[in-house]
Amino acid sequence: MTEPIGPRGGRALAVGAGGLAVLLGALDTYVVVGLLRQIIDDLSIPVNRLEIVTPVITGYLLGYVAAMPLLGQSSDRFGRKLLLQACLGGFLAGSVVTALAGTVPVLVVGRVIQGTAGGALLPVTLALAADLWPGNRRSAVLGAVGAAQELGSVLGPLYGIGLAAVTGWRGVFWVNVPLTLLAAVAVQVSVRGTKPAVRPRVDLGGALLLALTLASLVVGLDNPNPREQVLPPWGVPFLIGAGLSLVAFLWWESRAEVRLIDTATVSLRPFLTALGTSVAAGAALMITLVDVDLFAQTLLGRDDGGSVELLLRFLVALPVGALLGGVLATRIGERWIAGAGMLIAAGGYLLMSRWPADVLAAKSVLGLPRLDVDLALAGLGLGLVIAPLSAVALRAVPPAQHGVASAAVVVARMTGMLVGVAAVSAFGLHYFHTLTASLNPPIRILFPSAPAYDRALADYLGAVREALLTEYRAIFLITSAVCLAGAAAAVSIGGRTPRTVVSSEPDRAPTAR
Repeated sequence: MTEPIGPRGGRALAVGAGGLAVLLGALDTYVVVGLLRQIIDDLSIPVNRLEIVTPVITGYLLGYVAAMPLLGQSSDRFGRKLLLQACLGGFLAGSVVTALAGTVPVLVVGRVIQGTAGGALLPVTLALAADLWPGNRRSAVLGAVGAAQELGSVLGPLYGIGLAAVTGWRGVFWVNVPLTLLAAVAVQVSVRGTKPAVRPRVDLGGALLLALTLASLVVGLDNPNPREQVLPPWGVPFLIGAGLSLVAFLWWESRAEVRLIDTATVSLRPFLTALGTSVAAGAALMITLVDVDLFAQTLLGRDDGGSVELLLRFLVALPVGALLGGVLATRIGERWIAGAGMLIAAGGYLLMSRWPADVLAAKSVLGLPRLDVDLALAGLGLGLVIAPLSAVALRAVPPAQHGVASAAVVVARMTGMLVGVAAVSAFGLHYFHTLTASLNPPIRILFPSAPAYDRALADYLGAVREALLTEYRAIFLITSAVCLAGAAAAVSIGGRTPRTVVSSEPDRAPTAR
């Protein structure tokens, strides 16, 4: 078994080191969005072929999601410290490959390596926190780790834009080298321990089938030209493949001797409802990041920097909600805080579904800017659910499965992000084309005078803007409904019912592995 790490100060140092690693991985989840223009120019990508760089974003996300269950379970077998160090090493290697890339395929390979390694940092750190803190005090610590993840979403776009202005886009990834080494030293010094006394085997077959399912789903929904059709030409075969691999995964898990999660030792109702709520929260999160950015650029005339500045209202509220949710869940109960968080988010999106075109001039309660209030409500609500959902999932499984349970929560959230934004965006584009099907842009030569043409053009652009506003309102209304479904799932989690599981280990002081 692992060596005790000591009292509160040592435990806080260990989780702080893991939190630093989590922040590093989270930064790179979002950093590339602000670098795309420089990457396009440097790699001489034609402006009419921007879909070529899409895998630079989706590759990281795919690696992040697909490898997480296996690496999370591996931390149960080989120890948290070893997995954290291995993932930091992989993240460093991926950063170097990305920084040196001279072509898009090499760049994508580097990002996939980064994402694969970065995807395990959060669940392993959450599992480390679960190892070190008892269940009744765990939510606050999990909230702090979740806040580190959300802080990456706040800082990532700004960090990338600011650093690239000084070093160029490659410098952003070169800076990862010393930062990763710093995190590795912090983990090495603070997280003590040897191999776990109980070493569950790893379900490699199940992990590969689940990774194949997620990869097929992502590729099938990744459409480089969504204006022409809902799915890419290869979409249907890949989605069918995802369904088949999911069936194969379920069959494997029902018969395998070693499983990703042994359902015989899991309280299924709270575990599955926590995952369902996490899917809803992930979908709402990514829809916000995409559609508020588009709203700002298409209706408010903002550039990339300006749209990120508007999103800060939402992004700052996320980590605040994560910290607050951890503290409140410890005192009030996970299901009530998670349910309240999703209800608050649903209310925020309902308000957003009624945004006027010039929302920057609109006022909310107490004369506060409406955009600020609505985005802050949505971000605060989604942040509140992070720690309670992790706490519920971890309490529903025995300690030997904390790593894979933590991974499952994050996988559910990221899957919601991927599927939610793809499905809602497909609907939105279809709805927009339906609204504008009868509109025809004016042709100059058909008008007798320049003023007549200008009036016709202004009417046409006004109709397009109105169609865009209607589309965004519908998307935010759907997001509100998704959050309501997540709230219902959260409330159905149930109270703090102890697991009917006999632990294979005697009670002992918390340890870091």
